[in-house]
Parts: sequence; C-alpha cells; structure tokens
Amino acid sequence: MARLSRREFFNRSVGALAAGAALPGLAQEAGSAVPMAPQPAVPAAAGRVVLGKTGLSATLLGMGTGTKAWNKSSAQNRKGRETFVGNLIHAHERGLRYFDLADQYGSHEYMRDAIKEGGMDRGELLVLTKSNAVDAEAMRADLDRMRREIGTDYLDVVLMHCMTEADWTTKMRPCMDVLSEAKEEGIIKAHGVSCHSLDALKLAAETEWVEVMLSRVNPWGTKMDAPPEEVVPVLKRAHASGKGMLGMKIAGEGMHTDKIAESMRFVLGLGCIHAVTIGCVERGEIDGCINKMQEAFDIAPDGLSGAS
Repeated sequence: MARLSRREFFNRSVGALAAGAALPGLAQEAGSAVPMAPQPAVPAAAGRVVLGKTGLSATLLGMGTGTKAWNKSSAQNRKGRETFVGNLIHAHERGLRYFDLADQYGSHEYMRDAIKEGGMDRGELLVLTKSNAVDAEAMRADLDRMRREIGTDYLDVVLMHCMTEADWTTKMRPCMDVLSEAKEEGIIKAHGVSCHSLDALKLAAETEWVEVMLSRVNPWGTKMDAPPEEVVPVLKRAHASGKGMLGMKIAGEGMHTDKIAESMRFVLGLGCIHAVTIGCVERGEIDGCINKMQEAFDIAPDGLSGAS
C-alpha cells in the first residue's frame, strides 16, 4: 500500500479543523473522522473525536474486550481477573477512554473493577456495550443489569448486537423503542447497532434511529460483511447522515496483526470512521496498537514527525 505523507493523510482525512481540544495539543471538528496531529508526548490514539451528531466523544483508539468471545467468555477474561482488570487500567493510563464492552463478552464486572481500582473519572469515559435482547422486556432487564454490573448510573452507547437480517428494524422495533425511552430518561446517551451482514449494514445506514454504527472494516475484506469496495460506500453514506461511526475487525480478527498500521491508515483515511476498537489480550498488545497508530499517522512513538 502506498505510504502517504502526514500532510497528505490529514488533508485527505480531516480537512479544515476547529480549535477545542479535549486533550492538550489536539483539536478536532465536530463530526470529523480524524483529529489533528498531536503534539509531542500525546499519543494519536488518545486524541478525542466527536461521534457525529451524538455529541459524544471517544478516543481514536478503543480498548476491545471481546476477542474470541461467546457465552460471557472471551480471550480477555479467560486470562483471569487480575490480568484483565490490569490491562483495562493500563489502557486508561496510556490515554484510552473508549471501552468496547458487551453482555456476550462477560466484560462488565471487569470494567467496574477497573474504574474503581484505577481511579477512573467516569465522566471522561465512553463506555459502549451491546445487548442480545430480542424483545422489550429482555432489553429493559438488560439495561438495568448491565448498569449494575458496570457500576454506573448511565451507559454512553448501547448497541443491539450482531444484526444480520435485511429487515432487522421490523423484528427489533420493540427493543428500539425501549432504547429510545431509555435515552429520554437519561439511562443511555445514544443507541445503535453492530452489523454482521451487508444487508443489515445497508439498512442501518439509512435508518434514522441508528445514532452509532459499529462496523467491520479493513483493507482486505477479512471478516467483513463484503469486500471494501462494497462496504465503504455504505459507511460513507452513514457518516454523511451524521451517525457516529466506529470501526472493528481492523486486524481481521487477528489475521493481519503484522499490518495493523496499514489497516489503521486505510480505515482512518476513508474519512468516514471516527474511531476504531481493537481487542487486546496482553499489555504489550495495547502498547503495540498505540504505537502502530502513531506509525499510521507518520509520527514516531516519541511524538516526532516521521514524514514530511
């Protein structure tokens, strides 16, 4: 893949930027897909971007917690409480404030412990979780239980997990109504979906109710809903409508870990993804992803420009 200079990358991805940094040395425009180049000592991964019209902000890199996850078990929590909680705290210490959770991952209690033991300021965090509920009663119960498990009065983003059907808005309407009510009551701040088929993705892009989309995207089409040439136009339409756009499967579910910087450059260079989440199991993987994002921005890990 051709290597863009930092100037070319930012011109393509950002355009004009407004002042108003969430962290020192970072400025962004509401809804822009990538923040300005950070000043020395502030990693690009810790830069905050506004998620479309939601008004919520996330760090450019999010800590994923659902690697090889099923039935409340993941590669992260199979490492044990001490390691998993320690990794969440380490991600926070490195500047990450976006945490991607899900009921299916069994990550809620670990996040609760990390917030408490790590002394995290809840107001600085973007806590996203996902529900597998398929009816109104189950969704209401999930919202109450998930907040208890995480130890928080509110959830920043709640997604309906893993939509695959071309008409999911029909089947899931009762759950959508519950989430709309929860937003009005201040229980959640934004709602949306994660999609696992192209038809479901297309419907999400054109559905006004969807405020946040978590979508599979990388340069190779690995573990995606379709090849990039089919998926990217859908993502661009969704972004243009003001949705908060989050990317996942950046490394193709671990199949391209040697090309993470290349994928980050591709995904963020599209101009339609605000932030990305990557599931890290080891502390070194967290540091590696942060460094790879620096590389994607043509900035060395110490904050020095790596390209003119």
